[in-house]
Amino acid sequence: MLMKKLISIITPAFNEAENIDKYYVEVNKVIESQKDNYNFEVIIISDGSTDDTVRKVEQLVKKNKRYHLIEFSRNFGKEIATSAGYMNCHGDAAIILDADLQFPQELILQFIKKWEEGNDVVVGVRKNNSGNFVSKLGSKLFYSILNRISDTKSVPGSTDFRLIDRTVIDQLNKFTERNRITRGLIDWMGFKRDYIHFEARERVGGRPSYNFIKKVRLAISSFVGLSLFPLKIAGYLGIFIMITSSILLVVIFVGRYIFENRYIASITGTAILAIILMFFVGVILSCLGLISLYIATIYNEVTNRPLYIIKRII
Repeated sequence: MLMKKLISIITPAFNEAENIDKYYVEVNKVIESQKDNYNFEVIIISDGSTDDTVRKVEQLVKKNKRYHLIEFSRNFGKEIATSAGYMNCHGDAAIILDADLQFPQELILQFIKKWEEGNDVVVGVRKNNSGNFVSKLGSKLFYSILNRISDTKSVPGSTDFRLIDRTVIDQLNKFTERNRITRGLIDWMGFKRDYIHFEARERVGGRPSYNFIKKVRLAISSFVGLSLFPLKIAGYLGIFIMITSSILLVVIFVGRYIFENRYIASITGTAILAIILMFFVGVILSCLGLISLYIATIYNEVTNRPLYIIKRII
């Protein structure tokens, strides 16, 4: 008799006491519908919760052996909580599911189906953005900029709601970045993938802990962690200033001393001095850009990512 595969459901939770009971009911519906086909474990990571989250999860652990609790000593952030889930799960595949149930839990079965079809990564892509105009615009700008400056392409609307195979989990656990964007690292690794589009729901209860400031920090971390372009901006700007000021100086010299153009001759010495200073500013910025290339090399070394990913050896 073949052993049933184990599916790990990982849930980072910060002050989600209002949602835990509903979460338990909805997740159990999925588990009970597939218990003859798969084994399940549910890992809930309390990310420094200050409400009743830990006590409620402890009650779940006592009455259901599938449930496990990881409690942090303080709030380390969702990315670290997600990483802790991946590092402590035992499943043949793992699925991230938020405690607020905005991600439709019934799609877990579709994730598993696409995984069984041979996909190593199955990504949930949000069709709608329930936020305000600023949030929607920010999301569009984020993906537009990220895909332009990064070698790793991300599908707009892609979320942490995703399934990854054991092979991907083992490789992800080798990464040592502290300031990490988990979904970006998964995208960076590659592997065969598919997508499931879904409509996000409203929160069941409580208030979202991911406010505007945290979203901005996440965006900045994504730009810095997945692209070296921000480090090179000074160099590009310096080259642009050097070229522009050089052209202006050549035009002024030729027009003033060769063609004796009266309009160019009327340019004051102060203006010429300003252009010369602009040229040297360009030189300084270009030197900073050159230094940034060496810093980029150091960054690539200290992040200690694996040089390559082997999916399997036959």
